[in-house]
Amino acid sequence: MILVLNSGSSSVKFRVVDLADPTAGDRGSVERIGEPGGVPDHAAALDQILGGLDAAGITAVGHRIVHGGATFTAPAVVDDAMLAVLRELTPLAPLHNPGGIAGIEAARAALPGVPHVAVFDTAFHASLPPSASTYALDRDLAARHGIRRYGFHGTSCDIVSRRTADLLGRPLAELNLIVLHLGNGASATAIQGGRSVETSMGLTPLEGLVMGTRSGDVDPAVLSYLHRAAGLDFAAAEEQLQRHGGLRGLAGANDMRTVLERRAAGDSDASLAFDVYCHRIRKYVGAYHAVLGRLDAIVFTAGVGEHAAPVREAALAGLDGWGITIDPARNAAHAPLISPDDAPVAVCVIPTDEELAIAEQVRAVPVRRVPAPPRGPARG
Repeated sequence: MILVLNSGSSSVKFRVVDLADPTAGDRGSVERIGEPGGVPDHAAALDQILGGLDAAGITAVGHRIVHGGATFTAPAVVDDAMLAVLRELTPLAPLHNPGGIAGIEAARAALPGVPHVAVFDTAFHASLPPSASTYALDRDLAARHGIRRYGFHGTSCDIVSRRTADLLGRPLAELNLIVLHLGNGASATAIQGGRSVETSMGLTPLEGLVMGTRSGDVDPAVLSYLHRAAGLDFAAAEEQLQRHGGLRGLAGANDMRTVLERRAAGDSDASLAFDVYCHRIRKYVGAYHAVLGRLDAIVFTAGVGEHAAPVREAALAGLDGWGITIDPARNAAHAPLISPDDAPVAVCVIPTDEELAIAEQVRAVPVRRVPAPPRGPARG
């Protein structure tokens, strides 16, 4: 059994994965860590999680880490030296990595006798060519501070692209795909033969598509303009883009289900938010079609991608001339294949399973069982 942990600043989500039967296994979360009514810290959260599990059956722990920088381009066994390097990468993901590190520290203390493996959202995108990963900034400045496109949602892209190949009955190595991971965070990725060649998120998960609370693409000068015109300091201006933008900024709600309900009721703000959201997706689909040259399939995944049929329909509307069409009945039914059978480009709805992808990567890493520390002299 592999325990998969996704640790944030105020929550720990967990799932116990049995690779022989991935549908089995406990899962859940501990919320409000360090907040009134919640547990005090990540150590207490792990104690609560392990109190309901058969800890003796856990053979390894996989940790989801959002940002591995340029250092970690594959899963890495956690030890003190690795953890020290990971702490140095915190400035690249100050909103995400500290929670992941806290989760690792708590889990290592609670389960010292099993190997711990960090799996990075950014690793899948290590294959980005320099033309896609390089920002047009001063080269020395960018190199000194690690400024480049890293990309995220890599574990999702990995498993979803493999599942798409299975659905289509074709080798992944032959396929050109655009994966649209649409959840509270959202990204588009162009995948050629199983390798990421372009992706919408950049140095951080802020760039790209419109998201639940994140703005996605804006003119970088918006930050300095907000400082001059609105009197916001840099942190407050960034907060607007990170937590008060996206669907929340446009419609007052970050949940697409709420936006769709309000849109159906005639709410103009919700209608505009929906239109902006889908327009941005369509723009990226067109751009990534150009990057790939030939496109075999578009894949919708994650909460919005898997369940919001109106988003799928509107995001691809008007692309019939490119061979991209949707069958309305299949789309309404959330079928795995929502394009007509004879469509040149398949449009698929593939559930993601990031926990399973992490567990598979943990299993593939050569690790040995860690000796448990001595418990002190025997009594008697």
